[in-house]
Amino acid sequence: MSTAAPAERGPLGGVRVVELAGIGPGPFAAMLLADLGADVVRVDRPGPGLGIDPAHDITNRNKRSIVVDLKSPDGAARVLDLAERADILVEGYRPGVAERLGVGPADCHARNPRLVYGRMTGWGQDGPLAERAGHDVSYIAVTGALGMIGRPGEPPAVPANLLGDYAGGSLYLVVGVLAALHHARATGTGQVVDAAIVDGTAHLSAMIHGMLSAGAWQDRRGANLLDGGCPYYGTYETADGGHMAVGALEEKFSAEFLRLLGLDDLQGARSDLTRWPELRAAITARFRERTRAEWTALFADSDACVAPVLSLREAPHHPHLAARGTFTDHGGITQPAPAPRFSATPTAVRTGPALPGADTEAVARDWDIPALTGDDRHTPAAD
Repeated sequence: MSTAAPAERGPLGGVRVVELAGIGPGPFAAMLLADLGADVVRVDRPGPGLGIDPAHDITNRNKRSIVVDLKSPDGAARVLDLAERADILVEGYRPGVAERLGVGPADCHARNPRLVYGRMTGWGQDGPLAERAGHDVSYIAVTGALGMIGRPGEPPAVPANLLGDYAGGSLYLVVGVLAALHHARATGTGQVVDAAIVDGTAHLSAMIHGMLSAGAWQDRRGANLLDGGCPYYGTYETADGGHMAVGALEEKFSAEFLRLLGLDDLQGARSDLTRWPELRAAITARFRERTRAEWTALFADSDACVAPVLSLREAPHHPHLAARGTFTDHGGITQPAPAPRFSATPTAVRTGPALPGADTEAVARDWDIPALTGDDRHTPAAD
């Protein structure tokens, strides 16, 4: 069912974005722009979708969808009509694919010199691996980020696809296109934003590289202050098989932590690396004496920096997150609410996931592109 034109809510109200359908970081970046109030039109492909059931694909919320076959004779022309009226275009093809389809940067800028053309890839637009396939784990592996995660003597732990795809990819693409949009509005000149997951992920490790240079970081897993090597910064199993996360880095916090654990006699071990194994063993044994709920209650009103490790289904019910509305329910789907928050231009989940082709007529009207509603248009029923 078609949706109405999104209300101009959020700081990006009035900004028009074209998203060429893909998977992973591109759609998430476009969702963030949509959450911030941009009118995001996703150009879906005819036929089966690229991922999960579209009705549950939260990364397509707050967007509108049309279906265009870019391989058809008039496919490129329809996308260029959109690009002519857009502020930002986002695509996640391998290098050269958009050009072969007739919707590359040169084609788009010929119609709209002010357009910000955002390109989302794993390896980037150039370099020896630019043409190769890959996924999140591939990209974070070569940046050194994956090698930092996990216990010593064990294989690196895979952090889902949050670190590469979304932190190193989507968020850097959004920062890039918004910076380029600022430049375009000041100068009238658009540009290409080359957002590579390897670049963004490497950039995320800037502080660690500084510590490495200063001799304050060992280039191996589980041997440092922030990677689980420190006994007062990590996770511990509880009596019921749950886990507690400990982040008592500063001396006053670790003192509070050990006091509440009943381990005051080990306060001196905090700054003595030779006693860290002793301290870790004592903390491990103590946490196994009570359940996760019991430890959560004990640390609830302290500054010991201790929190329960919750599952995805548990997280929305945490008292703090519930009070802030960090998660929201929309259309029967529990999902993270838009972030960050704005005092003057609040954001919201305005519409559920855009269904492929459901918004063709509305987009044709709002963007003044009558050709989108030609006799050969695709509709959800036809697909």
